[in-house]
Amino acid sequence: MKFFVLFSLLITVASARKPNIILIYMDDMGYGDIGCFGSTKNRTPIIDHLAKEGMRFTDFYVTSGVCTPSRSSLLTGCYPRRINMHVDENKKWVLFPNARKGLNPGETTIAEILKDQGYATTCIGKWHLGDQPEFLPTKHGFDSYFGIPYSNDMGRKNIPLPLLRNETVIEAPVAQSPITLRYTEEAISFIRTNRDKPFFLYLPHTSVHLPLFPGEGFKGKSNNGKYGDWIEEVDAATGLLLAVLKKEKLVEDTLIIFTSDNGSNNRNGGSNAPLGGAKGSTHEGGMRVPCVMHWPGKIPADSTCSGVTSTLDLLPTFAALTGGKLPAKKIDGHDISDLIFAKPGAKSPHKAFYYYHTTQLQAIRSGKWKLVLPQAQKLEGWSGKKKDTPTQLYDLSVDPGESTNLAEKHPDVVAQLTKFAKEARQDLGDGDHEGNGQRPAGWVDKAKPLLLDN
Repeated sequence: MKFFVLFSLLITVASARKPNIILIYMDDMGYGDIGCFGSTKNRTPIIDHLAKEGMRFTDFYVTSGVCTPSRSSLLTGCYPRRINMHVDENKKWVLFPNARKGLNPGETTIAEILKDQGYATTCIGKWHLGDQPEFLPTKHGFDSYFGIPYSNDMGRKNIPLPLLRNETVIEAPVAQSPITLRYTEEAISFIRTNRDKPFFLYLPHTSVHLPLFPGEGFKGKSNNGKYGDWIEEVDAATGLLLAVLKKEKLVEDTLIIFTSDNGSNNRNGGSNAPLGGAKGSTHEGGMRVPCVMHWPGKIPADSTCSGVTSTLDLLPTFAALTGGKLPAKKIDGHDISDLIFAKPGAKSPHKAFYYYHTTQLQAIRSGKWKLVLPQAQKLEGWSGKKKDTPTQLYDLSVDPGESTNLAEKHPDVVAQLTKFAKEARQDLGDGDHEGNGQRPAGWVDKAKPLLLDN
């Protein structure tokens, strides 16, 4: 009898273990760049295997076509305009080295929510949410950080591209060709060190942002130049992580998510097919990204979710899965665990999803419909929208390339989505009009460059 009670107690404790979470975040990788999303150029057998054993999200969105604003939403569950991370202090689209602006330490991140639930947390890779000490990962809930704090093309003569451990520059300039291997070695060490407790591994790869730097063992091995070489290296690196999870008997306790921060620039071998547009735009190819989720025994194998979902949803979903507490401040994401587990009747919680380009609201999606708003001015950057752009309506269920304008045929749909646009303008703002739900970013009066201390 005592043995039975003890055995039952052990089973209960084992089943109560909170899931490990590994979030792999590619940089500038397009919708059509991995095999399970249609690529015939890049060989990605490991990621394809994760999809075969898990779920593909075909209508998964980021909140911006470029790095900084997209990453701010991933970690906070908020549209970039809500937390004032949509532009830098000079109205440019992303943060640059030595920026005075960064993610406000007062915002709640995924890492902070999970840390409160007893998780070990680390960020390994590209950060790009501020390079001042107040804004680095270790001030946003991560126990440790190892990586390049911004894009790999941002090295300067007076500020060589730095590699940080926690808040200290340990190399400058960092050698980029070995970086994927080094990230992977750090990740493996983290998993092994924390195998007996729940952990959150945020792994934002430098791959495949320009300039392209595949590792020595992968150069010239793909059929798609350096771009394909680097994607295939990340696929192999993902296989090494999976092997460690298997060896430590952690696979069934671990949720793995593989996605990208925005679409490809459609050059150098990248592809957003069959979507229209590219990185930097509010076309589908700029903001709809591939997403694979893997959790054996929890997520149905070889399944697909076509509901509108987003990186906005990861924070509230992780909170729900781990018993974490949601931020007191308003967020824009929703718990999508019912979709992840394919529960009967589950549907997208997004009444409307908003496409912003820097300060400007350019489009809204609701269900299968996407309304492109008329624009009075052309913005700097890669908007793809010209002055006096007309109202456009697309049925994305049959026209992901946004080629057939149905606005005149469906005025009722245009009217409904226009109402959603009005709600966004009131809450998040549009152009120079401030929304009543916006909050300030972090700020320092004087920024200091990240330099190697000799």
